[in-house]
Amino acid sequence: MQVWTDVSQVPPGWGPSVVTLGNFDGVHRGHVAVLTRMVDDARAVGAHAVAVTFTPHPAQVHRPDEAPELLLGDADRLELLAATGLDAVLLVPYTLGFARQSPEEFVQRYLVAALRARTVVVGHDVRFGWQNSGDLTTMRRLGERYGFTVDVIDDVRPGGAVEDTPAHRRWSSTWVRELLARGAVEEAAQVLGRLHRVRGVVVHGDARGRELGYPTANLGDTVGMVPADGVYAGWLRRAERRPDGLPVPTADRLLPVAVSIGTNPTFGGRGRRVEAYVLDRTDLDLYDEEVVLELVARLRPTVRFDTVDALLEQMALDVRDVRRELRTGAPGTA
Repeated sequence: MQVWTDVSQVPPGWGPSVVTLGNFDGVHRGHVAVLTRMVDDARAVGAHAVAVTFTPHPAQVHRPDEAPELLLGDADRLELLAATGLDAVLLVPYTLGFARQSPEEFVQRYLVAALRARTVVVGHDVRFGWQNSGDLTTMRRLGERYGFTVDVIDDVRPGGAVEDTPAHRRWSSTWVRELLARGAVEEAAQVLGRLHRVRGVVVHGDARGRELGYPTANLGDTVGMVPADGVYAGWLRRAERRPDGLPVPTADRLLPVAVSIGTNPTFGGRGRRVEAYVLDRTDLDLYDEEVVLELVARLRPTVRFDTVDALLEQMALDVRDVRRELRTGAPGTA
């Protein structure tokens, strides 16, 4: 899949294209269903399948204090978009200057001149251009003017309900955020169609886990919504190479972990942390590596223990429960 970060990078003569617009936060089941169908339609007519998306999320530019917490960073979003079979993604830097374009200016420059769109795939609630003044009627009118058709898609809804949720609710990033906010990563995986992931670089902590016999990889600034405090079973994914260029053995690229999210209340912690203990491994040096945590199940909430011995007893039980969960929770799937 080609990735362009400016419209000028689109090769001359690109197209014809079937194009869709969206933020694609989470790349959940609804997104995947639409994109997969779009790719099939493009293949059937000999066209390229292209998604136009934005970074940062427009809400972070217009309403930074109210913007939703994003489910994915750009690296993971592009990886998951590529898995749908798209030929290209135009990742547009979203600025106030870009937002000042009229609906027609945006369509003419990006969809027509650059991508040579023959079909534009949108939802009923599409909005684009200055102050979201463009809507579905606008897009259809511009399609008639510039020679592309508009394919309107209905909301994609689950065949069955996630627990305690009406069956008619559509797949959405909002739904995923609600589930993660209460730690329901298993239900979130049903909406996403995969395990929820959090990415970050491993940094030095206070080494307390190592002193207790459970050395942890502490993530610094994280990318991807961090779910509710608690202890989780999950997987740690590493890249093929370490920051120093040395290869990571294949057997060490996917590792079972117990993940702790919270403030370490037993030790009077204040700052919220994400740390992962790789089961049965004390020999790993993960410092400065960027890793991805994929969360399978929440085992329990974070609690404060009166003694270190009580904490250690519970940690042993947590490791036992992680083993149980990971026997049935395949990495990367829901």
